[in-house]
Amino acid sequence: MRVLVVDDDETLRLIVRSTLESRGDEVVEAEDGEKAVQLVANSGPFDAVLLDVNMPRLSGIDALIRIKDLSPTTFCLMLTAYTNVQDAVAAIKHGAFDYLEKPIDGDRLLRVMDSAIAANALVAQLRFSAPQLEFDTGRKIIGSSTQIQKVFEIIHRLAKVDTSVMVRGESGTGKELVARAIHVNSHRMKGPFVAVNCAAIPENLIESEIFGHEKGAFTGADRKKIGKFQFAEGGTLFLDEIGDISAQMQVKLLRVLQERLFTPVGSNQEIKTDVRVVAATNQPLEKMTQTGAFRADLFYRLNVMPITLPPLRERREDIAPLAQFMVQKFNKLHQRTIKGFDNRALGALRLYNWPGNIRELENVVEHAFIVEASELVRIESLPEHIQAMAAGKKEVLGEALGEPANGGEGPALAQVSDLNYPQLKERFEREFLIRALRAFNGRVNQTAEHTQMTKVTLLRKLEKYGIDPKSYYNQH
Repeated sequence: MRVLVVDDDETLRLIVRSTLESRGDEVVEAEDGEKAVQLVANSGPFDAVLLDVNMPRLSGIDALIRIKDLSPTTFCLMLTAYTNVQDAVAAIKHGAFDYLEKPIDGDRLLRVMDSAIAANALVAQLRFSAPQLEFDTGRKIIGSSTQIQKVFEIIHRLAKVDTSVMVRGESGTGKELVARAIHVNSHRMKGPFVAVNCAAIPENLIESEIFGHEKGAFTGADRKKIGKFQFAEGGTLFLDEIGDISAQMQVKLLRVLQERLFTPVGSNQEIKTDVRVVAATNQPLEKMTQTGAFRADLFYRLNVMPITLPPLRERREDIAPLAQFMVQKFNKLHQRTIKGFDNRALGALRLYNWPGNIRELENVVEHAFIVEASELVRIESLPEHIQAMAAGKKEVLGEALGEPANGGEGPALAQVSDLNYPQLKERFEREFLIRALRAFNGRVNQTAEHTQMTKVTLLRKLEKYGIDPKSYYNQH
């Protein structure tokens, strides 16, 4: 990890530096909060920042607030004397990951840093989930190397409050990952994270599973059972596929959200609960509220801050880095040294529509690891249905790799003799658009999808170059 240690005590900085460098961390030092903020602003993000609470020029809490504004994904740890523990606890409410009491215990420091590393790994996965947040204005923030920072900021804001959250998206888009990210960045991070798939539990058992039951509450209840709400006490309860619960369960869940009270099956005793609920669904709850299949009051209670995860086919630019991330994961898991994908295999991954989203991509990469014997995954190592898809789009795949189509000439770059960059760029772009329209018979929607452009961008470029997509209808 790249760590910034901020304290006006030079001896303490030396102790912390030695401890962290002993395990390979890169350590940078600063003697006050003002310099720490400057370093974060000017020398790139740090994985973690260790901040003393009391410092000259700028206090640790003020520095924390400014650092989190600059780099929401940086994990900040507060260093404090025993008498200032309350200040450190207050700092956690401003986004600090944890606090350490002085004198610094090396083992305790390393344990906390291990927790930060685990949270960093979760964030690394989250950047590929590409959450998309709907604003009232209709604007959308889609995950990318720059925009994902704004998504992290939203998660950071959600972590400061206990409001319920609704995560929307198709199966396999990473909804549970988002819920975990909210949990580990909140003051509940030391509490349990409990996940429940509502669709996987029979309707007659779901109330007992979530709220628990008393011995003898029903046939087969031969002992008392603790429900998921009690297991999640002080932490986060993730209710996946919330749209599948019955009308009766919807009423009981609404009561818990409103009153923070629930009653186990077969009991007369109400139990208070301190649990944050994050729900997820891939169902159209708005339509379900209109038909009465889902309670409108429960929907509005859960939908305070919705986060929508787009399907993988709508963000094809993320496929290559996500696949490479999985290569690293499976290299460690299977003790392999595969470097990545060759151009044709990667081109096929980009063309495929991924009905199973990220989960399906992960399965495909693991399949390739089992089959592939070389250091690069080739198209022959991909599942047969992806190979068949690529074969059916051979011309598109070849053009995506810059290969001549049907034995013809290559891209416009090879046809231009001058080196005027603006002119060269426009000629290439125009030729690329024409070839793409030919490949998809002038269908704008398909052309936009497979060229990884938005429909608005494609139409704007067609207008710029005076290209009429209708002239390419039915050219195959």
